[in-house]
Order: sequence, then structure tokens, then C-alpha cells
Amino acid sequence: MRPAKPPYHVPSMVEIAAIPDNGYRVASTFSGCGGSSLGYRMAGYRVVWANEFIGPAQAVYRANFPDTPLDIRDIRLVKAAEILDATGLQVGELDLLDGSPPCASFSMAGKRHKGWGEVKNYSAGRKQRTEDLFFEYARLVDGLQPRVFVAENVSGLVKGAGKGYFLDILAALKAAGYRVRAQLLDAQWLGVPQARQRLIFVGTRLDLATDPAFPAPRSYRYSVRDALPWIGAVECANGFNGHAMAPSSQPAATVQASRAVRVKVGTFDGARSINDPAPTVLTHGRRRTRSEMTLMVEPEADMQRFAVGRELDKLGQGETSGRYFQLVRASLAAPSPTITAEGRKAHAASVAHPTECRKFSIAELRRICAFPDDFVLLGTYAEQWERLGRAVPPVMMAAIAATIRDRVLDPARRKGADRSAPLPRVAA
Repeated sequence: MRPAKPPYHVPSMVEIAAIPDNGYRVASTFSGCGGSSLGYRMAGYRVVWANEFIGPAQAVYRANFPDTPLDIRDIRLVKAAEILDATGLQVGELDLLDGSPPCASFSMAGKRHKGWGEVKNYSAGRKQRTEDLFFEYARLVDGLQPRVFVAENVSGLVKGAGKGYFLDILAALKAAGYRVRAQLLDAQWLGVPQARQRLIFVGTRLDLATDPAFPAPRSYRYSVRDALPWIGAVECANGFNGHAMAPSSQPAATVQASRAVRVKVGTFDGARSINDPAPTVLTHGRRRTRSEMTLMVEPEADMQRFAVGRELDKLGQGETSGRYFQLVRASLAAPSPTITAEGRKAHAASVAHPTECRKFSIAELRRICAFPDDFVLLGTYAEQWERLGRAVPPVMMAAIAATIRDRVLDPARRKGADRSAPLPRVAA
């Protein structure tokens, strides 16, 4: 008999901060807004240093992790010795090096190898070559000699023309002194209500004498309805589409007022409103099952003004457009299709709301991307969408981090292997 599926729940930032420290230290590269860092914290790790090159992502990272030192330089300028100085560690003492090198050059949705070698806009106006950044990550692995490393990239790295790069990256990581495995993992089988397939590299330092480990898929998945239970209980007559949009000529206060859609949230098996505190801190000591909340739907989410919106109106839940590449209406009964950074504009063909002619709101997107409801996002609607679309879902990374903790680092600690450092390396 299958175990019952627990209600979908992502801990709040306050709950995550209270998780006991497991004693393992992480350095994070290509940190983005902090999805991976949050996942490690969920599994009890402490992130002692982070690096992020893109300004808007830096701002969000600082807002949520004010105590973590953040290096804002291009990774090409960062030396392993500088990370050691900043953390007070010696070569071989870091428990885990994490990184998600930008992956646009390998994405199945882009031009792939046709754009390799070009310096181009990456994000927020910053220009970068991206296809060589994985080798910069390998350089830091070699210089730091962490006990374990975890690196994430798109599935396109092992498909078609990307395979050559994949083999070169694998060789570089192994040459640094590691057992290395790479495995495709899908976030929808690791507690995230989103189909998001990613290639995960895990390396264990040779002296640990332990093979890399990956989390097993769960026996259940979470649907969009599991993550957003209020969708089926909206009582306002016309939902978002019936809510007048304030023209840009109106006063700012009027425009702001138009962003809120007042809805009634009915009873839905104990799930909480996005405005409910965690059950453990409710003043009356129990979960609320019926309440009224304000669901913020940003005007920028409206698709009715664009050709893709007219096409969306023809689609049923779970259907993909034959006219616009990547335009798909999410289904309430299934995990959301992959949320990408490119879907941040209302006129862009990407994932759309299951029942209305719009993109997901940011509050809805947080849940679909497995972030806490109170995770701070900054900037415009498009910038907030981009941060979430580029991030590793925290719940997915928490599953990876917990597996490495239980099957690699804890056994090494019990054997005393975690106290043995490798031979000194030349600082990279």
C-alpha cells in the first residue's frame, strides 16, 4: 500500500532559519537569488560564502541571506585562495562546493552550439560568454578540494552537440581528484509541483572512498492544485479577467489598488492560505480551513492584450499551442510545465495560468517553484519571474543535499575520513 501523500508545504523563512545546523559548510557559486542556498539550509547546512555576478540577483540574495558573505565578481576573477581566506578554511576543509553555471548555451529551447563562443547579453544587461563557465567551476573544485561538489545544468548538456562539452567537463572534474557521476533528475519527483529536468553532477573526493549519491524519486507528485488550492475556490464572478486594469495615466495609488483581487478561500483539506502563518505559530493553535485573503495578481501578468492571449483562450488545461512555440496552459491536475526565465513577459509564449488568460502571479509562482511564501523578491514583475525561472527549486536541492549528508558526509564523519585532508593543491 502506498503511503499517503502529505499536504504540499514549503517551510517559511523563519522555520528554515530555525533548522538545526548539521555542521557542514557550503560555498555557493553562480548563486542566483539563492534557490540552492535555501535548499542546503533546509537540509541543515550552513552557506559560508556565495558568488553572484548579476545585480538584481545579488539584491535578492542579500535580502534573504544578509549574513552570508557575497562576492559579486565575475567567477573568472575569483581564486580558490580568496575563498579560503574569506571562510577561514584550509585546502580540503570545505564540505561542499555548489554551483549552477549559466546554461543558455546548452538549453534545448535556444540556438545551442550556433551561439557558442559569442559574448552576449545574459541577464540585466550584463554581457558574458556562458558555455565555458563550467570549466571555471572545475578550476575552483581543483583549488579548494571540497569533500563533495554538486553542480547543476540543463539536460541539453548531454544531448546532441552538447555531449562533447559534457565529456570534457566530466574529465576536468575527475582530474581534480574525484569520483564523479552525473544523473538527470526531475523536480516533479522530488517534491516540486513543476516538471523541471536538470542534470546534476555529484563528485566525492577520492580519499573519502564513497561513491556519489542521488535522491530516489518519491512515489507521488504534487499538482498545480496541490500548490495553489485556492484556484478552485475563487468566488469572485470573473476572476482576474473581470478585474479592470488601471491605465498608466491614472494616479499611482489607483494603479496599485487595481493589483489586488479579493477572493474567498474555501475549505481544501487543511491547506493554508498564502497569508496564513505556519501552523506552529498560529495564535489559536490550529490550522485555518476557511478565511478571506487578498491574492495579488500583477497587471503585467495579463495576456488578453496580446496575440498569445487570444491563442491561449483556445487551449484547454494541459494543452500546448501548435502556433506559438512553448505556449502551454498548465493543468490543475498535474505539475506545472517548466518555468523558464524567458516566460517573464506577458506577450511571451510560455507557461500560462490553468483557468485564466494570464501568466501566474508572483505569489503563485513562488509556490510552483517551491520557494517559501515569505521569500523576498525585488524589482518588476518580469525581474521577479526571471529570478524564480533561473533558480534551482529549493525543495529539489534540499532532497539532493539531504541524500549527500546521509550517504556521503555522515558516513565519512563517522569513519574519521572527514578529518583527513588531501595533499595540498596549487591554488587556482
